[in-house]
Amino acid sequence: EPTVRTELMEQIPPIAIFLQESRPKFPTAFFEYLMPIVVRYLTDVNNQVRKASQEALLILLEQDLVAQSDIENKVCPILLDLSAPDSDDEYKVEAVNIICKMASMLSRTTVEHMLLPRFCELCSDGKLFQVRKICAANFGDICNAVGQEATERLLIPKFFELCSDSVWGMRKACAECFMAVSYTTSPEVRRSKLSPLFISLISDTCRWVRQAAFQSLGPFISTFANPSSAGLYIREDGTLSIRPSAQDVNSNSCQPSSNITLMSSSANAA
Repeated sequence: EPTVRTELMEQIPPIAIFLQESRPKFPTAFFEYLMPIVVRYLTDVNNQVRKASQEALLILLEQDLVAQSDIENKVCPILLDLSAPDSDDEYKVEAVNIICKMASMLSRTTVEHMLLPRFCELCSDGKLFQVRKICAANFGDICNAVGQEATERLLIPKFFELCSDSVWGMRKACAECFMAVSYTTSPEVRRSKLSPLFISLISDTCRWVRQAAFQSLGPFISTFANPSSAGLYIREDGTLSIRPSAQDVNSNSCQPSSNITLMSSSANAA
């Protein structure tokens, strides 16, 4: 019964946390019994069960309860199978979504060697625009997960493709995450490649794309500033913030210091 399997998935994270806290008593229970169930339900025939399994997996990764070996040997192979070119459309959309969400929780090496090649393939998926839309919306997070070298070598060419996609929603998603992508690249790439690309989005034929680009203009310009002198930086939640200078902190010592959020890279996501 699907409802039973769904309910079971919702109970996995609290059980896993309990086992983690009681590891001396149950040293291998999670890896032997629970993790195989989570992995198996990622391919369940019922979409509610799959959704519950995906949510459970993200919670387990967030809590750092899944061993690196299980991620590389059990979780990633399943997601790669589900996102393969000949995979069922519904499974593929779900797989690329979970790949994007879990990228920030995995080691850079795992993402770059196991998931990045498939992500690049999915960016060019000509069959499903939903797949390309998910890739575009999460592009900044993937860049941040793999770092500057892999971003410039592998991801920037794909970003150019998505920014010229025939579906305007794709171009709009690219405009919204432009700051996050730019922040991951070198000043030279920003100047010579991303600036002309951004101008093309500001001049787009679709007014929704132009509007999104103009809203990202300030944050994009801020990535050209020297963080050490301007105090601008990107927080973990993707927001552009200002770090108060030492002089400002001293002059306002009676008030608790705080960061000023300027704009989130995904604040206007559709």
